[in-house]
Amino acid sequence: MKLIITGSIAYDYLMTFPGRFRDHILPGKLDHISLSFLVDSMKRQQGGTAANIAYSLALLGETPLLVGAAGQDFSSYGEFLEINGVDTRGVHVVSDAFTASFFANTDSEGNQICSFYTGAMKYAKKCSLQSFAVPSDLVIIAPNDPEAMIMLADECRNMKLFFICDPGQQIARFDGETLLKLTDRANILILNEYEKDLFFKKTGLNESRLLSIVEVFIVTLGEKGALIRTSECSYDIPAVKPDVILDPTGVGDAFRAGLMKGILKGFPWDISGRLGSLAAAYVLETEGPQSHHYHLDEFKNRFVKVFGESGAIRKL
Repeated sequence: MKLIITGSIAYDYLMTFPGRFRDHILPGKLDHISLSFLVDSMKRQQGGTAANIAYSLALLGETPLLVGAAGQDFSSYGEFLEINGVDTRGVHVVSDAFTASFFANTDSEGNQICSFYTGAMKYAKKCSLQSFAVPSDLVIIAPNDPEAMIMLADECRNMKLFFICDPGQQIARFDGETLLKLTDRANILILNEYEKDLFFKKTGLNESRLLSIVEVFIVTLGEKGALIRTSECSYDIPAVKPDVILDPTGVGDAFRAGLMKGILKGFPWDISGRLGSLAAAYVLETEGPQSHHYHLDEFKNRFVKVFGESGAIRKL
């Protein structure tokens, strides 16, 4: 089984402004805003849902195939991923666009002014699975260009691939009919708590009806862990308490990586979910979604320390 990770590839540009935005916004001039803020610092972090998932899977000893669109500035990013064990043959590089980018300026009160540049991501529909996938593979469709997500779901169904549907923040872009099409015959649907409520509101489904469409429904619950449901069983997955909390960016992506590792190994759902919880904790303990590092033996030892001995974990 090969792990195929589809979704966004992006850069995050994070800036800090030492003052307060509200001190520079004049209430009587809201129809003529022209502001420039001198920032104290800027960090560029590698991100994107698919790249984050792939990076954590590589730490877990896999060689995931990354499928997505990136721009002319992807060269050093791609080299980093390759060095760390990610197969980037599925990345479509667009020579006349930049990689999708998120720009966030945060003031001293935690308020943010943000922009998102779609860039090369709008070409993600050129990233077909047909040249890479075979029926034994495991695919995740993570947040990406909406048209690309629908195309990839259709390819998974036509090629009879085992796939995880992970609409994420793009759930706001889809209407109920499109969400039903996207999730039709998915093996797994994964959402966070807010996305779950929005999904049910838009589609008119309830959990019972959803489980007649997908085999497994997973809801991530932040510090409360996760809930994994099948038509027969329900599993409460505890969160792993991090040693320190530095940055939540990419935590959900790491959870998905751990979950996929468990599925690949054929582990029970409760073990696979716990792998996801532990992988997520490593991201919380660092700044940025791809700054964490560990060896597989270290991961296994920490798993045993947190959850107790397991015959399955020794087979990682």
